[in-house]
Amino acid sequence: QTGARARTGPVSTVDAESTAGDWLSAPSTFRAVSSARRREDAVRFARRRPGLVAAGVYLLLLTIATAFPTLLTSVDPLSASARDAFFGPSPEHWLGTDENGRDLLSRLIHGASASLLMGVGATAIGLTLGVSLGLAAGLGHRVVHSVTMRFIDVLLAFPDILLALVIITFWGSGLLNAIIAVGLSSVPRYARLVCAQALTIRRSAYVEAARTLGLHPLSLVWKHVLPNAIKPVMLLATIGIGGKISAGAALSFLGFGAPPPAPEWGAMLATGRNYLGNAWWLTAFPGATLMLTVLAITAVGRELRRRSEAKPT
Repeated sequence: QTGARARTGPVSTVDAESTAGDWLSAPSTFRAVSSARRREDAVRFARRRPGLVAAGVYLLLLTIATAFPTLLTSVDPLSASARDAFFGPSPEHWLGTDENGRDLLSRLIHGASASLLMGVGATAIGLTLGVSLGLAAGLGHRVVHSVTMRFIDVLLAFPDILLALVIITFWGSGLLNAIIAVGLSSVPRYARLVCAQALTIRRSAYVEAARTLGLHPLSLVWKHVLPNAIKPVMLLATIGIGGKISAGAALSFLGFGAPPPAPEWGAMLATGRNYLGNAWWLTAFPGATLMLTVLAITAVGRELRRRSEAKPT
């Protein structure tokens, strides 16, 4: 034992400090390795799904244009100059000017807020009313279910844009009325889906157990039925935001949206069609912006739906 102790010897101060330093530096080393691994995963994902990454970047720029348009351009979208009318794309005006000499890029950037407000606002209205009607039809009495679903079937017989036109004809034009009209036209689809989910969930074992334990009906709906019924609807609503934006642009194209000279993509398309012969950029760039926005939202929404369906229940 004495020989083994002599060969081993006491632990020196330098060795102790080295061991303590290794333990202290371990978290920072782990963070560095984890950060490098996340960067590698991000690069690998970008190489595998470049379209989805491009859609995310585009939506990020669109969000910045909606919240802080002055960060992307300092030009007033309403500043007109007859001398600058119908200028094509140039270093001074990247996307050209319109018939009043207004910068087209600035109008597209400032018009993003109206288009996104149309998509998000109409989707919120459709979800709120659709979920309420769907829950009432799925959890209510048989008479309530029959009356509500027959009313929804009648509304589903009309195309969404036609139903929106009928609604906006009574209420008048304007951005707010267009948002309400597009939102109301989407209520039947959300209501029908929520009703189908509620009919399935109300017969599930955990709902029967909660009802047996004496849980209040409102608490039962709020804690058990609504979270499970609204999940697939939220995913479809995310994809449907692009459709609401295109529907709002269609209403603006027909003259029922934001009044001029407010920058709005659909109204810009309607004005630019009169000058297709000598100013192609007046319709090409607003149309491309609208198309890219709908495609980007749809791509991100479908990816969220795919990831949600891949998760174990």
